[in-house]
Amino acid sequence: MAKKPAKAAAEKKPAVKKTAAAKKAVTPKAPAAHQIEKVNEEILAKLQSLNVEQALQADIEWCLGSYRNDNNPSGLYLMAERALQVFKFELSKDPKSVPAKLLKDIEKALKNK
Repeated sequence: MAKKPAKAAAEKKPAVKKTAAAKKAVTPKAPAAHQIEKVNEEILAKLQSLNVEQALQADIEWCLGSYRNDNNPSGLYLMAERALQVFKFELSKDPKSVPAKLLKDIEKALKNK
């Protein structure tokens, strides 16, 4: 009787090299509404850490809750505009109080309205 070739050797698959693009995790950009939500959460945290504008903090909390219920971001855009003015005023008092990245994120989110 003739010996049959071993199946294990035949079943091995050749190694496939992954390209650099395949290795890199591609994350889709967040929609503008999600971006403004994230920015408002950052604004709220910064306002709380600076301990300023409690009324604006309450308005942002309310708008975040409202957005999560009805997915209408219009109030979040208004709050971001108000916060931008507050942060610019705070920067005039203390240049290191508000990070430049936060200001850029706010302006970018408002631009994507």
